[in-house]
Amino acid sequence: MIATYDALREARTALDTPLFAGLPGDIRVSFEFFPPKTDAMMTQLWDTVTTLAPLAPEFVSVTYGAGGSTRDRTHDTVARIISEAKLPAAAHLTCVDATKAEIREVAEAYWQAGVRHIVALRGDMGQPGVPFTPHPEGYANAAELVAGLKQIAPFEISVAAYPERHPDSLDLVADLDNLKRKLDAGATRAISQFFFEPETFFRFRDALAAAGIDAPVLPGILPVTNFAQARKFAAACGAAIPAWMEGLFEGLDKHPGSRQLVAATLAAEFCRRLYAGGVRDFHFYTLNRAELSYAISHLLGLRPKVSEIAA
Repeated sequence: MIATYDALREARTALDTPLFAGLPGDIRVSFEFFPPKTDAMMTQLWDTVTTLAPLAPEFVSVTYGAGGSTRDRTHDTVARIISEAKLPAAAHLTCVDATKAEIREVAEAYWQAGVRHIVALRGDMGQPGVPFTPHPEGYANAAELVAGLKQIAPFEISVAAYPERHPDSLDLVADLDNLKRKLDAGATRAISQFFFEPETFFRFRDALAAAGIDAPVLPGILPVTNFAQARKFAAACGAAIPAWMEGLFEGLDKHPGSRQLVAATLAAEFCRRLYAGGVRDFHFYTLNRAELSYAISHLLGLRPKVSEIAA
């Protein structure tokens, strides 16, 4: 953790005054969405986009299914966000079940649509526990994908980072080496997998510094409203859920209003503690819902910077 006078003063303030009083709004935010499958889901997504857009996010990103299963929906969603919401939008792109030629075709289509930012991921095969197998004519890993994309167009590229180690990595050292290869290949920043305790990110930040990695790494924030769903997500990516969190959600399955209040309280305190530790960039996994991400941003002092866009 950063041991500076300002950080110590901030930590003391967090203890001595109301947690969210007087914050200057000096945070930067970004938001992740997934492409909608139906018209109703598109309406919900667009409501979320229009709610969050006035916060002037640094960028928003749209996910991409294994094997390109959501390729067209991702493209259409990103293109609409750029053209109608006027937000800087990033498209996810993976290596799964794709040749280099197919990835070139997708990347060129993104560039033509005005996309200048790619979130480049190795990707998973789509079934839990199934090991990643590169396409014989494709990229073997995310570092190769980053290098390939840089040859196609001068994209800004974000990659993934894992505060608790990727499940396929031998250890944290190997995981950090892999992250460094992705950054050396041309990535601008990394976005972390979600985690549930601030100390997890602070330890990871120290490990990054010790490994000589100085590129920005944005903490990925997953506001938990559905604990069973969060547990499923965590099992897939190796994120640890603390026992105390499970205890706080116990017994709330039939009380959605109370569950939402508990979720908001936990997520707000979590982000406030990250802020006290010097974090100023927050990447929210929104699950296409705006309420918690907007509320947390508001509590951290962020206010609308641009006018609302048309729904």
